Amino acid sequence: MDSYTLALGSAIWLGILTSISPCPLATNIAAISFIGRRVDSPRKVLAAGLLYTLGRMVTYLVLGFLIVTSVLSIPELAMFLQQNMNKFLGPLLIIVGMFLLDLISFSLPGSSLGSSMQGKVERFGIWGAALLGLLFALSFCPVSAALFFGSLIPLAVDHQSSIVMPTVYGVGTALPVIVFAFVIAMSTRMVGVMFNKLKIIEKWARRITGVVFIAVGIYYTLIYIFGINIFN
Repeated sequence: MDSYTLALGSAIWLGILTSISPCPLATNIAAISFIGRRVDSPRKVLAAGLLYTLGRMVTYLVLGFLIVTSVLSIPELAMFLQQNMNKFLGPLLIIVGMFLLDLISFSLPGSSLGSSMQGKVERFGIWGAALLGLLFALSFCPVSAALFFGSLIPLAVDHQSSIVMPTVYGVGTALPVIVFAFVIAMSTRMVGVMFNKLKIIEKWARRITGVVFIAVGIYYTLIYIFGINIFN
């Protein structure tokens, strides 16, 4: 498996982990409630789920494209990052891992933006799902901000991928809504059971990823900052 394929896998995993973290999961639940309440046919449920996914994907694509291309368009900065990215990744991964393990936290004043706007987009009907996806994607909370800005963006810069990786990440963040759109279209009875299982999965997935991030961050820090190779 080449490094780019591995990076793509990491991007979609970061998106999935973002989607099932408590704050983004809450917005996804709100989106599912919106989709299930506002439409009256399985076909429209699925269409609304896909439109919501499109809204999130476009938001992260635009943000990622602007940030990554801005960084890479400055030759000196691009060269500096290419030469020193591994030095930055170590501490960044440790910090993100600490967020995932709830060892550190902070609050973002705009984290409730999406929830407050939900009622205002209902008048757009099925097309409101796309707008809701866009708004919820902009409603960063500490974990999602750490995963996007602290993990996805450095990964995209390192592989000079301003379009593909942010897009893959955006799709990953909306996967639960896609899944539950199918569930709602077939049977609403299964939704509660699946959400309970998803909470358990999120808890362990976040902890395992946090431990892995810290371990890899420590390894990168020892190798690229202190020049210590623990395997030699």
